[in-house]
Amino acid sequence: MAIGAISSLQRQMEIQESELRRIRSEKDLLQKQLREREVQLQAMCDKFCTLTEEQRQEEITMMMEEENINLQQVVTEQESQLAEQNKLISELQETISQLRAEVVTTRLQLLKNKQTQKEMQSQVEALQHKELQTRVALEHISSKFERYRNKIIQTVFSAEGSQDPVAELTDNEVLEAMQKIIHESQRKVKKGSKVSQHSSDSCKGSPTTGKKRNSIRTEKP
Repeated sequence: MAIGAISSLQRQMEIQESELRRIRSEKDLLQKQLREREVQLQAMCDKFCTLTEEQRQEEITMMMEEENINLQQVVTEQESQLAEQNKLISELQETISQLRAEVVTTRLQLLKNKQTQKEMQSQVEALQHKELQTRVALEHISSKFERYRNKIIQTVFSAEGSQDPVAELTDNEVLEAMQKIIHESQRKVKKGSKVSQHSSDSCKGSPTTGKKRNSIRTEKP
């Protein structure tokens, strides 16, 4: 889109420059015609030099009056045309300057857009790489979770009195089974601790029993 805008601006500049060259050519042509008129007038003046003084004066007066009128008309027309052409030239030069400035601005914008596009492409590639890493990590975690889940199921249903599941267990069912195992393990640990504590207290509370055992061991041959 920006390239098309630049091409359009360049075409407009070429048209304006062509128009400017045409106007300058017309200006040169008008100046050439004016010079030719001056040469013709000088030739007529030279011709009148051969006439008698009275004829010369009369002819010169008539021709000069006629020529002055014609010249004034020509000069007026040329001045008007030159004024219009100078105005048009100024407008065309201003337009060309504006078009050149727009071309520069458009090119700078195009370069900026290319840089932005390059940066966005780099960001997309970085996000794609990060997505791939995340996917690999997720697959690794899922694999570990599945192995851990299978171990829990094996632990739950390898216990004595357990029956194999009829259907595939949900994650909540596996979690409940794991909580039961933990609870049962804690209960056994507490029960074993209480039995050990009770045995220790019994031994401390009956020292004679310990002495009898010692005496029995001593009397033994």
